[in-house]
Amino acid sequence: MSNTLKNNDFQDIFGGRRSIKVYDPTVKISREEMAEILTEATRAPSSVNLQPWRFLVIESPEAKAILAPMARFNQRQVETSAAVIAVFGDLNSIENLEEIYSKSVELGYMPQEVKENQLPIISAYYGNMPPEVNRDTALIDGGLAAMQLMLVARAHGYDTNPIGGYEKDKIAEAFGLDPVRHVPVMLISIGKAADSGYPSYRLPVDKVAIWK
Repeated sequence: MSNTLKNNDFQDIFGGRRSIKVYDPTVKISREEMAEILTEATRAPSSVNLQPWRFLVIESPEAKAILAPMARFNQRQVETSAAVIAVFGDLNSIENLEEIYSKSVELGYMPQEVKENQLPIISAYYGNMPPEVNRDTALIDGGLAAMQLMLVARAHGYDTNPIGGYEKDKIAEAFGLDPVRHVPVMLISIGKAADSGYPSYRLPVDKVAIWK
């Protein structure tokens, strides 16, 4: 059972989002609801729909104890949140190409001939892709899923904080993941805010956008 009310006001979802550092430690998120949140986050776009994002949900006291030394200056989020979600990019996401495209045909999302045309092209492209391009693609796609996750969390009545300050070179192996295959994107703490957070200034559009 959720401890929160869902929110369908998109203006409030994105406009009211804050990076929350301290959460109500009594509020937990059920496995069922967390799976729903992650499922909705995976509606994010990705390059050729390979969906390279992978989520490690760190919620037990034992798992948080492993994470805490690696989280540097983000101890309050680890300690008080309902969970910390480590987002990774899977550098071997091409392994899922056949399943994704076959299921798309089965569901009527894609004609069979499109699948037959695209599979060899995509396979060849990824087979010859430089490692740095594969890594950049996984990071971009993982970032899209991470932002979507934070907005979905708000829609479920929870709050989040994206965290980049942690020991990225240690986290995969610490939790039994292949560190060569899984590139860290970010941590996202999630829970019910213990305070309202702080508004932050955004540069005006004329400083960040160019029209031609």
